[in-house]
Amino acid sequence: MAHSQTLAAEIEMLRSVYAAFNRREIETVLGLMHANVDWPNGMEGGRVLGTAAVRNYWKNQFELLDPHVQPENFTVEADGRIAIDVHQVVHDKAGTLLMDHMIQHVYEIRDGLIQSMEIRD
Repeated sequence: MAHSQTLAAEIEMLRSVYAAFNRREIETVLGLMHANVDWPNGMEGGRVLGTAAVRNYWKNQFELLDPHVQPENFTVEADGRIAIDVHQVVHDKAGTLLMDHMIQHVYEIRDGLIQSMEIRD
């Protein structure tokens, strides 16, 4: 029972992360990450490490793009990570649609905070 309550709390936290991201409430999202979070750089490839690096990555991203991500389906992987099917819509700053597709985000949650995220096409 405790595991299912923990999982439900983690999924609810991740839902709140997406809502805050879409509102550009970046400090709220960063507050739900471990200080040494391991995050994908979806624009240039590679990874960024730590909340300061994620903040800078998003600041740069939002100067160029207007992404919106909507979580649609949550599943638990064999290793305990949470995989989310995400509808991603990205416009440039002029409003031109650049992307409208489904991707998958996979999260490792540790002690109630995001430790890492992976993007799968």
